[in-house]
Amino acid sequence: MQYDHILIRYGEMALKGKNIKQFIIRLQENIQDKLRDFSNIKVKRTQGRMFILLNGHDPEPIINKCKNIFGIQSLSLAIKVKNDPEKIKEGSLYALKKGKNVKTFKVSVKRINKDFPIPSQEMNQVLGKHLLTNTEGISVDVHEPDLEIKVEIRLEAAYITSSVVQGLGGLPVGTSGKSLLLLSGGIDSPVAGYLAMKRGVHIEAIHFHSPPFTSERAKQKVLDLAQQLTKYGKSINVHIVPFTKLQQEIFREMPNEYAMTIMRRMMMRISERVCHSQEILSMTTGENLGQVASQTMESMNTINEVTNYPIIRPLIAMDKTEIIKISREIGTYETSILPYEDCCTIFVPKSPKTKPKREKANLFEARTDFTDSLEEAVNGIETIKITAKTNQCAYEDLF
Repeated sequence: MQYDHILIRYGEMALKGKNIKQFIIRLQENIQDKLRDFSNIKVKRTQGRMFILLNGHDPEPIINKCKNIFGIQSLSLAIKVKNDPEKIKEGSLYALKKGKNVKTFKVSVKRINKDFPIPSQEMNQVLGKHLLTNTEGISVDVHEPDLEIKVEIRLEAAYITSSVVQGLGGLPVGTSGKSLLLLSGGIDSPVAGYLAMKRGVHIEAIHFHSPPFTSERAKQKVLDLAQQLTKYGKSINVHIVPFTKLQQEIFREMPNEYAMTIMRRMMMRISERVCHSQEILSMTTGENLGQVASQTMESMNTINEVTNYPIIRPLIAMDKTEIIKISREIGTYETSILPYEDCCTIFVPKSPKTKPKREKANLFEARTDFTDSLEEAVNGIETIKITAKTNQCAYEDLF
């Protein structure tokens, strides 16, 4: 006898109504995609649960993969046995003996299959007695046990588990449509992308690249951040916008205090064009209210004027320490703080307007025709598909 399955619990997904099936199917697809390198792994679903059949594979690397899949609330190694009291006894004893430093235990039986002849409470007693009889120095503690053995008696079989590994929760990536992440290369935007993915969003990314003012290292940094985010979803298309000419024109022609506002309005216009061409329904940004001049309420209002697309701002009410904490947890922090600046930090006006007005932004924009430069930027977009296995160059090779 051995642990031969991983049992997956849904969490929030279980609250979905008639459309729950589409969430479950997408979760199953996402799990299969993440485990495609493990031969003979099978992912199957049943009412209220999903199972991974291990087929002899070491469970630890599989569990580590699954811990990063949105939609999984928790998972447990499981022993599958027939719906037979003796087989359930045997499996429960195996689970108890496999536990480390166990002095106390508890048994919890859940009888989903009502045709099973022994009620749940009675089965708890049957199993508890069997485990006490066949072990030494171990007692029952129903309040704070060292090990809780859970038995789910389902229609097709009984599943026995003794540990719980927490997942990320949230919704399966791909169940909430697509959003275009404005990925700068800093700390905030990758965290915003991660949090959008947690709500089931499949992200593509857009990055505004201004060579020679921003280096190839800065571009590589963004691609590496995108690759780190694939750990939590599928492949990510990164749209690299050649922004130098348009950005120089903006900072040459526009009043200094409004240059940053106008620049971001141009970014929104270009992002909207990408959204339209890629059938993307929203944009996601790492904006955080009050953090910098372009992220005041007035700035957001003025910048938003140029697009009708919804803008998702997952970080809007967080403070910087909260954002950094998540960045460290998801593995993007060390890449984000590498000293390769993006176009927003290179072209910073001395005194940016913190409360820009729409009417003034429109007035200033009307004085210069940016059409040709904007079209050139859109037509020059380079799209790079990033997967978990994308072969990225090391920074030290970029000389």
